[in-house]
Amino acid sequence: MAKPGFRLALFATLLALIVVLLGAYTRLTHAGLGCPDWPGCYGFISVPKSEAQLAHAELHFPDTPVEAHKGWNEMVHRYFAGTLGLLITLLAARAWMNRRHPGLPLKLPLFLLAVVFAQAAFGMWTVTLKLWPQVVTGHLLGGFATLSLLFLLTLRLSGVLPALTVPKRLQHWATAGLLLVIGQIALGGWVSSNYAAVACIDFPTCHGQWLPPADFANGFHLTQHIGPNYLGGQLDSDARTAIHLTHRIGALLVTVVLLGLAWQLKTVGMTRLAGLVLAALAAQITLGISNVLFHLPLPVAVAHNAGGAALLLTLVLVNYHARTSLVRVKHQVPLRWRFNPPKHGASPITIKGEMPWQP
Repeated sequence: MAKPGFRLALFATLLALIVVLLGAYTRLTHAGLGCPDWPGCYGFISVPKSEAQLAHAELHFPDTPVEAHKGWNEMVHRYFAGTLGLLITLLAARAWMNRRHPGLPLKLPLFLLAVVFAQAAFGMWTVTLKLWPQVVTGHLLGGFATLSLLFLLTLRLSGVLPALTVPKRLQHWATAGLLLVIGQIALGGWVSSNYAAVACIDFPTCHGQWLPPADFANGFHLTQHIGPNYLGGQLDSDARTAIHLTHRIGALLVTVVLLGLAWQLKTVGMTRLAGLVLAALAAQITLGISNVLFHLPLPVAVAHNAGGAALLLTLVLVNYHARTSLVRVKHQVPLRWRFNPPKHGASPITIKGEMPWQP
């Protein structure tokens, strides 16, 4: 039986996925600076349209002429992100008001609220620091973190609990898979923020070579200067090649570990989860290769971001099943009933660290 707040958490999770994809679409359409200020757009709550608004924009932002389509891409992303922030605030407020109720998570909704405030700051810095790659990558990671934490909250409130006790080795594989997927998403963000997605236009080689010239020192120079406009990127070809190659190597490592995880899941009887891991992995590999071979078509590039989200949520689900400890509170049976068949009623269920919740 679902706990209070489940539907709101589920809706917020779906909205967070939309926000992540809108962010990817904004980035891939080079609309990150479609509005040069924050949180408005040229000083307005929407993209300037009237002659007076356009004149105001030209006067106050002479170096960034209004491009309506890019401005709307950015503002739609902000509208959805703002709505998501309000939903998470509501979730946190409900959790605080119900903090004395047994079985309802409190720390997770409050932590989500802190993440939202951090995301708002990164969203502002993305614009004010002119797409500085470090901030853009951090903003992308924050979006995926928000999505995965909301999904975890939804699982916690769903009332659906794992049915198996799993061995420690599966927990280790699940943790390794989750950490590697997070690292790969970070590398993907670095590829995108430095415009290195098409640094290699062939596959599996790069520029027709297995080891092409690559400048790893500049490709992963994390103290790039603040000030230049990073729209389109500032790195040379060899540095972008280094970033792209590292992302490919990361994908190979993720593939090996997730194949091992799928095997471990199968051996303990979690065949559906194993199939889900393999399906998400296969889809993401296919989309990644398609991005290279077809030179980053917009639908495929956005779908690649969706695939990353699906893979991350799959690993969150696997870790939830691998690490959630169940405790059933046992009731002492009176001695006079010792000859009767045992009756297994619905006893309170807890997740480790929580008070009992009666389904």
